[in-house]
Amino acid sequence: MSTLTTPAPDTTTPPLRVGPHTVAPPVVLAPMAGITNAPFRTLCREFSGGKGLFVSEMITTRALVERNEKTMQLIHFDATETPRSIQLYGVDPATVGKAVRMIAEEGLADHIDLNFGCPVPKVTRKGGGSALPYKRNLLRAIVHEAVSGAGDLPVTMKMRKGIDDDHLTYLDAGRIAVEEGVTAIALHGRTTAQHYGGTADWDAIARLKEHVPEIPVLGNGDIWSAGDALRMVRETGCDGVVVGRGCLGRPWLFADLVAAFEGRTEDYVRPTLREVADVMVRHATLLGEWIGDEARGVIDFRKHVAWYLKGFAVGSEMRKRLAVTSSLEALRAGLDELDLDQPWPTGADGPRGRTSGNNRVVLPDGWLKDPYDCAGVGDEAELDTSGG
Repeated sequence: MSTLTTPAPDTTTPPLRVGPHTVAPPVVLAPMAGITNAPFRTLCREFSGGKGLFVSEMITTRALVERNEKTMQLIHFDATETPRSIQLYGVDPATVGKAVRMIAEEGLADHIDLNFGCPVPKVTRKGGGSALPYKRNLLRAIVHEAVSGAGDLPVTMKMRKGIDDDHLTYLDAGRIAVEEGVTAIALHGRTTAQHYGGTADWDAIARLKEHVPEIPVLGNGDIWSAGDALRMVRETGCDGVVVGRGCLGRPWLFADLVAAFEGRTEDYVRPTLREVADVMVRHATLLGEWIGDEARGVIDFRKHVAWYLKGFAVGSEMRKRLAVTSSLEALRAGLDELDLDQPWPTGADGPRGRTSGNNRVVLPDGWLKDPYDCAGVGDEAELDTSGG
C-alpha cells in the first residue's frame, strides 16, 4: 500500500498490562455491534502485525448463560487470536456472575470487559448501558460479581462520563472499579446525552487518570488517526487508547497506530482505491466463510461499503449498486468498473460512522431521584445492542 511519511512521536508509550497479558502498543479495538466480529478483527489484527487487543462484539450475559445460538457464534475466536477478549453487557449481578464463571470455567476467553457505555434509548430507558453507573450500588454489585467469578481472568470496564453534564458518574465509577478489583478502565469522553455528537472531552480522561492512579486508564473518543491517538496520550496522560469509529472501513488504521506508538518514522498507510477494493473483497470473503454462506457474507458486508469508499470519486449510482450486491463476483465486478488508480483522498482520515447527537436521554421513571437505590432495572434492559 502507498504511504505518507510522518514524524516520530517524542516518546514511546509503555505497554499496557491487562492481568497477565501485555498489550504493546497499548491500542484496543472497541467493541461495535455487527462490526467487530471475527472477520473484522482478523483484518485489523493482520494490519497491526498481531499487536494490540481486539475485543469481540458486545455479548449480553443472559443470552450467553442461555447459550443462545447466535451468541455462541459471536464468541467464536480464530485460532490465532490471543488474548481472546469478550465484552459483556448485563444489568443483573447474578446473571453477570454466571456468565463470567461460564467463560472462566469453560475457557471461552482470556479477558473480560464490562460495557457501561451504551447510550441507545431502548437500553437506557430500562436502566441499562450508560445509565447504569448512576446507580452506584448496582454498579458495584455487578462489578463485584464479575471479578469474583472471573478467577484468574482479568476484568476491565468501559464507560461514559455520565448521563449528562448535571449527572456525571465517571469518577465515582472509577473508584468503585478500583475497589472491586477491575484491571483497567476505558472512558469515552462523552455523556449519554451526547451520544456520538459534539466533541469528546479529553480533559475528563485526564481527570480520571489522576483520580485512579492505581490502574491503567484508556481514552476513547474522536481518535480518527494515529496522530490523534498520540495527542490523546500526550494531553491526558492516559495509558492507551480505544479506537472505534475511526477504523470503520479502514482496518489499516491499526498499522498506523502500531507504527506511531512504537516511535518509528515509518510511513503511514495511504492505500489507493485498488488496494481498498482488494481489502473490501477480502472482508466480504471472510464474512462469508465465517457465516458459512457467501451470499449472507456479502449481504452482511453491505454496511461497510460507504465507509470503505469515503472520499473516493465514486458516483451515487455505483455506490448504491455496490451496497446491494449479494455475491463476491458482483462485488468484484462493480469495483473493477471504478477508477482504481485513485490515491487516498485528502480528508478521508476524518470522522466516520455515527456523528449525531441526541440531547434527550430516556430513563426509567424516577431514575435520578436516588443514585444508590437499585430498583427499576429489569431483564428488558438486556437487549442485543451495543455502543459506548
